[in-house]
Amino acid sequence: MPTLKWLTRDDDLKSAAKAAYRLLREVPELGAGDKNTGNMIIQGDNLEALKALLPFYAGQVKCIYIDPPYNTGSAFEQYDDNLEHTMWLSIIYPRLELLRDLLIEDGSIWINIDDDEQAYLKVICDEVFGRTNYVANCIWQKRTSPDMRVLLGDAHEYILVYAKDKATFMPTINQLQLDEKQRLQYKNPDNDPRGSWASSDFTAQGYRPNQMYKIITPGGKEYIPPEGRCWKNIESVYKEQSAAGMFWYGKDGRGIPRRKTYLNERTGVNAWTWWPNNEVGHSQEAKKKVISYSVRLLPSQHQNRNA
Repeated sequence: MPTLKWLTRDDDLKSAAKAAYRLLREVPELGAGDKNTGNMIIQGDNLEALKALLPFYAGQVKCIYIDPPYNTGSAFEQYDDNLEHTMWLSIIYPRLELLRDLLIEDGSIWINIDDDEQAYLKVICDEVFGRTNYVANCIWQKRTSPDMRVLLGDAHEYILVYAKDKATFMPTINQLQLDEKQRLQYKNPDNDPRGSWASSDFTAQGYRPNQMYKIITPGGKEYIPPEGRCWKNIESVYKEQSAAGMFWYGKDGRGIPRRKTYLNERTGVNAWTWWPNNEVGHSQEAKKKVISYSVRLLPSQHQNRNA
């Protein structure tokens, strides 16, 4: 498997093992809520923090999301986001190793990144997690309109997804719930007793001899599969489902057959790697929420200072 080389690679591959185990010290005056929930905010170097968590949570974490520095030159008070490339690689590699060790067998890690380091991050993750455990690279549409400050503005970022063990992880992925817009796509123009439905193409790609039969619609129109395609089911299955009213041939009964999918049969929709901002939100919306949360916290902060 190809590996990425950089100036300090040999030393950086030992960083995780060399990192000291630190004791986590509680600061009661900064705590809130039920201590038994296991929620923690840790202040300090994140490599040392991850190492400190290993004795308690190694092999137990189901899902990890991280948003590492993008190395773009943006200004952040908390860390240097304009690191020389070798330094960025030397920082990210050992932390990925410790994060991997925290994951349970059916666990996964989701890494937010942009174009500047995405390709290099992918190569490093292939090495740390194993290329066979690569799941997907999701595209998040972070903006709602073009950036007028540049001629070719970036509109998206990436969510790089790896599993601890892909074969164990994939069966655990849940479907997304249907939203109101998706539910409105289901109608019942023929008063089907099964309820609202949506129709879908009854052809499939490829050539299968037992799925190349002729269909005669209730209105007398004849159809054969288009070139390079076949029907989705063999003829006996089609006839059984058609007799049960599970096909739509248009209002005049002469349209190309389309298979009905009933709303009461849908358990959800499958996720995919394109995440448009109208479904998952965008960076401007996130900034507004952060500001609103900060404003709501201010009164209690003042009270604490006055106490």
